[in-house]
Amino acid sequence: MTNEETFIKKPSFIKRFFWWIWRNKWLVLILIIILIILSWWLYPKIFGNKKEYITMDISRGDIIQQVTASGEIQPVNTVNVGSQVSGTIEDIFVDFNSHVKKGDKLLTIEPSVLQSTVDEAKASLDSAKSELKYFESEYKRNKSLYNDGFISRAEMEKSLTTYEQAEQAVNKAQYSYDRALTNLGYATITSPVNGTVISRKVDKGQTVAASFQTPDLFEIAEDLSKMQIETAISEADIGMIKEGLPVTFTVDAYPNQTFTGNVQQIRLSPTNVSNVVVYTVVIDVDNSDLKLMPGMTAFVTVVVAEAKNIFKTKNSGLLNRTYKNIFENVPENVTPATHIAIKRNKDIIFVPYKKGLITPTETQIISDEIQPNDKIIIGYIGQKSTNKSDIRGGPRM
Repeated sequence: MTNEETFIKKPSFIKRFFWWIWRNKWLVLILIIILIILSWWLYPKIFGNKKEYITMDISRGDIIQQVTASGEIQPVNTVNVGSQVSGTIEDIFVDFNSHVKKGDKLLTIEPSVLQSTVDEAKASLDSAKSELKYFESEYKRNKSLYNDGFISRAEMEKSLTTYEQAEQAVNKAQYSYDRALTNLGYATITSPVNGTVISRKVDKGQTVAASFQTPDLFEIAEDLSKMQIETAISEADIGMIKEGLPVTFTVDAYPNQTFTGNVQQIRLSPTNVSNVVVYTVVIDVDNSDLKLMPGMTAFVTVVVAEAKNIFKTKNSGLLNRTYKNIFENVPENVTPATHIAIKRNKDIIFVPYKKGLITPTETQIISDEIQPNDKIIIGYIGQKSTNKSDIRGGPRM
């Protein structure tokens, strides 16, 4: 056998290495396990327990605390004009959008029935007056005869009673006549205020019946340049609403325009809507340009408070309930309610703070120790939550 053949048949180093491992596989396995255990034990001591923290930015800017709602735009004062008498409508003198002044004629009811009642009452009054005149003269004559001794006292007193009853009959007839005249006057409906007719609910020839209740004929808005919005605010937000707060709102008719107003009244009477207690908040609106119309839906934003150029962060950055599951050796007086954990460059510090204005997404941070580029530590990668309440929703607005 030549030297060349011997070289070819000799096992390579790699084959011999794997052959050795196979023959000593249990020893190799034990050595690997020992190395893993030593690495797990020695790594923190050599390199330290370095955590990769999860942070959230602190930014500087403006924050607005506000409450949103919707409501219907209505005139401040609306008068429903009705009829106190029944009958057929003879003429209508106004229509929708008509401008009227106090005392202007709106419609008339056919007066023949009312006029006949007046005539009948007048005849009854004249008859009563005639009877009164007769019984008055008879009483005076009997009184004279009684004084001369020609008739008895009883006969004289009887004539006196008849005379007094005739007087009462005249008064009663006079009241009936006056009432009939008044009802005849009600046949002409006039405007009680200056304003604009926003609703006409009857037509010419229609019969109105006022037997049981006064029927509504017209709806008059006294001043369309002054409007109001009635919104429903939930009990969770009503504590932030105060009279005089500024309000902005939009309507679908003018999607690119924002209107303004002020909170005028907070009504104390609560209403339960789908198991939610709400309160009516009335908002005054200037409508000098008459763009806003009654019945429009307004989407209202009440500006409760505003802060400019302040430090703020997202609400989720302040949801930690404890620092013990994030840091070691936390001072006893340091809690997430009083201090925020800040990562400043490579340092970790606890900074005292207070919460300012809160919106559904952001919270104002009040602290003299906050610096630009500071970041809030909210946890670390691989952290296991030990409290289900550590994660919860933001404030309800």
